[in-house]
Amino acid sequence: MPVAYIALGSNLGDKEQNLKQALERLQMHGMRVMAVSPWITTEPYGVTDQPDFLNGAAKVEWDGDAESLLHTLLGVEQEMGRQRKRHWGERNIDLDLLFFGDQVLHTDDLNLPHPDMANRSFVLEPLCAVGQDVVHPVLKKTVRELWQALREKERKTKQESRE
Repeated sequence: MPVAYIALGSNLGDKEQNLKQALERLQMHGMRVMAVSPWITTEPYGVTDQPDFLNGAAKVEWDGDAESLLHTLLGVEQEMGRQRKRHWGERNIDLDLLFFGDQVLHTDDLNLPHPDMANRSFVLEPLCAVGQDVVHPVLKKTVRELWQALREKERKTKQESRE
């Protein structure tokens, strides 16, 4: 079965329960959860006038293709009552497909690997816990290397803003 990596996030309601429920529902839809990162609390990305998020990542096996996995993720979000009121807005559950094996795919519905993951601490930090040695098939760097580079970039940005 192909191995995939998924980012999970929630910033409404019982955030931890939302993440756990999403994993349970994914398993009911045929996904095998192999590893789950610790949950981390993060500030909102993009739209900042909303509650903090609880984020994590999961390593999973899926007996299907990447598009069918994406549609399963979207279906679980819908089952859980996710409402898309504004781009990057608050949500009870957010499930993003980060990697599907080493596939590089660009369709109307899906871009693999996730196009902006290398710029998102809330994705890379938990992803390191379940897939630090996974190589990004486009950037040719491991998740650990991407996370280290982003932390260094963020450190420099903070230092420059203080000067």
